Amino acid sequence: MYVAGVMSGTSLDGIDVALVHIDGSGVDSKVELIHFTTVPFCNDMKNDIQQALSIENSNVQLICSLNFKLGLRFANAVKEVCKEANFPLRQLDLIGSHGQTIYHQPQQDGGMIPSTLQIGEPAIIAYETNTTVISNFRTMDMAAGGQGAPLVPYSEIILYRHQTKNRLLQNIGGIGNVTVIPSQLSEKSVIAFDTGPGNMVMDEVCQRLFQLSYDQNGNIAKQGVVVEEVLTYCMNHPFLKMNPPKSTGREQFGEAFVTGLLNRFKKHSKENILTTVTMFTACSIVHHYKAFILPYYEIDEVILGGGGSYNNTLVEMLRNGLREEKCSICIQEDIGHSSAAKEAIAFAILANETYHRNSSNVPSATGAKNSVILGNITFPPYADENEANI
Repeated sequence: MYVAGVMSGTSLDGIDVALVHIDGSGVDSKVELIHFTTVPFCNDMKNDIQQALSIENSNVQLICSLNFKLGLRFANAVKEVCKEANFPLRQLDLIGSHGQTIYHQPQQDGGMIPSTLQIGEPAIIAYETNTTVISNFRTMDMAAGGQGAPLVPYSEIILYRHQTKNRLLQNIGGIGNVTVIPSQLSEKSVIAFDTGPGNMVMDEVCQRLFQLSYDQNGNIAKQGVVVEEVLTYCMNHPFLKMNPPKSTGREQFGEAFVTGLLNRFKKHSKENILTTVTMFTACSIVHHYKAFILPYYEIDEVILGGGGSYNNTLVEMLRNGLREEKCSICIQEDIGHSSAAKEAIAFAILANETYHRNSSNVPSATGAKNSVILGNITFPPYADENEANI
């Protein structure tokens, strides 16, 4: 099957689309990346999303309208990846769309039960492309008592399992998450959870203090020094003390967290603040390894993915934090994969599993009571493709 995976993450960089060919289904399926592209958000769209994410500034009319606007943008992004790949849209079998997370609440909070909301109307995507769309992947896992995250471990089992190496897959997107893939693989032996902030805090600090969307290659963070009192403040965040399975997001490490941090530590230089929050991401990752993984597994290889894997300063901090461990550290490209395309590929794989009626959550990672089939299916509007104006 030819499948397009569509991902718009917490970093708000844009829409990632991976066009892949998948042979078969289940953990033995074969996946080939044909083409990948990122379609950046225009400033107006990015501002609308940021407003929708803000409890103080959001409103139901905005979210309702944005649901349809994003659906159209996602459809156009699918058309773009097909155009760039010289691939006829009519030959596309399936689209897996994660959507844009507006709010994710994995634990009960007072009278608010666990819930999640991703928008980007699948009917718009299906209509514009005349292709079956699978979306809303997180809700069924939460219905089964899980946290709805992380969902990428299933795809990582398919793409990264090794006969002799115990591997850690560390994604560093807006949020960091890790998957343990032992060489002696069984469903219960796969551990996965969020490790805290990935790029989210660094990017927010960059935007506020340097008017830059991110710290390219970690060049600014390289110039400063770590401020211990700021790092201690960050490392005392309650999320780091929770046991897995667990997940987090902008609700805990977004604008409010950065506002509190900057207001508390105004006396320090902006370079030192950025260096310290970069170290916070590294230390939160290392902390989780030492507390929850390394006591139980001897790790041979750590494979970094996501935008944070291109931050050389962050990667060097991780290397220093894991120097005592006998494991190699590499990025996706070192083993023939794409860091940027990883999550979009994951949702193409999950869509393929849902299409074949296979469960694809990993209960040991999400905390769900059982394995379930993920996602909602939206069929194309026309049974006869000749009726479709695409």
